[in-house]
Amino acid sequence: MTKARILVLGTGGTIAGAAGSATGGGYRAGGLALAAMLEQLAALGLDAELVPQEVARIGSQDIGWPQWQALHAACLGAMDDLSITGIIITHGTDTAEETAFLLDLTLPTHKPVVLVGAMRPADAVGADGMRNFANAVKVASDRQAAGRGVVLVMGDSVLAARDARKAATAQIDAFKSFPRGSLARVTPANLDWFGPPHRVGEAARYAFPASLPRVAILTAGAGMDEQPVQALLGIGCKGVVLAGMGQGNAPACVLTALADAAVAGVPVVRSTRVDEGLVDRNIEVDDDALGLVAARALGPAKARMLLMVLIAVGITDVARIQAAFDSG
Repeated sequence: MTKARILVLGTGGTIAGAAGSATGGGYRAGGLALAAMLEQLAALGLDAELVPQEVARIGSQDIGWPQWQALHAACLGAMDDLSITGIIITHGTDTAEETAFLLDLTLPTHKPVVLVGAMRPADAVGADGMRNFANAVKVASDRQAAGRGVVLVMGDSVLAARDARKAATAQIDAFKSFPRGSLARVTPANLDWFGPPHRVGEAARYAFPASLPRVAILTAGAGMDEQPVQALLGIGCKGVVLAGMGQGNAPACVLTALADAAVAGVPVVRSTRVDEGLVDRNIEVDDDALGLVAARALGPAKARMLLMVLIAVGITDVARIQAAFDSG
């Protein structure tokens, strides 16, 4: 069997972090160059040829449009390169779900694209980056990984980009998957898929936009008034995602202001600040009357990403936006 040839796109993050102390608490994200990290990984004897391409060496809190453009272009190039089996992106965990989801929305599915990170820097005692990366190689090398969209590999689990989210600040198993569970369980030695590929041969769901509009997340809180909504519109937001209470609720004055924004042509999506659960249409809030969109299973971060892409490609009416949030 021919050895897998995998493009590795490095962006920095904790997986490339350097603490300078095995037991210290602080570290510098992206302190380790991608080439140096792959040199360390060579000692593991991974059954793949790794082709490095450094995109950035930053913490993922600073990931944005320039890095997304570069990652998307590199992924497309690898999709067209017959010598490349799959793609791995090393990424900080704070915004991995956003990058993964953007790429999932805008890339075809015929080759595996795997995001991988770590919760502990490379030189910390008990560092998880090496194992996570070895697991990512196992996934990206597997033919059954294609046709599943972009995936995230963390903590011996393979998670779909649409479902994955960071749910803890520091622990090793910081990522959860909702509403569906993990796609597979993976170790450096074994990979067990829990179902067949479900997106075989799909083209990109949306064109990669020329730019992304300003869309803000507004977190609802008890006793708040409508002025934050007005402030967001005042700085030119083209869309708003409400991180609401419970099933996407907010004080009546806030909902009224958001409805006014929707009437003025600014799409508004109701998500929830609650860690897990669906936000359905017309439950507690009358979306039909107010002209709002229910985020369904998407949390605020991914709801913002999807709304930005939709607006960028010209989808701004409530029915079509709702359909995009409803699609699995």
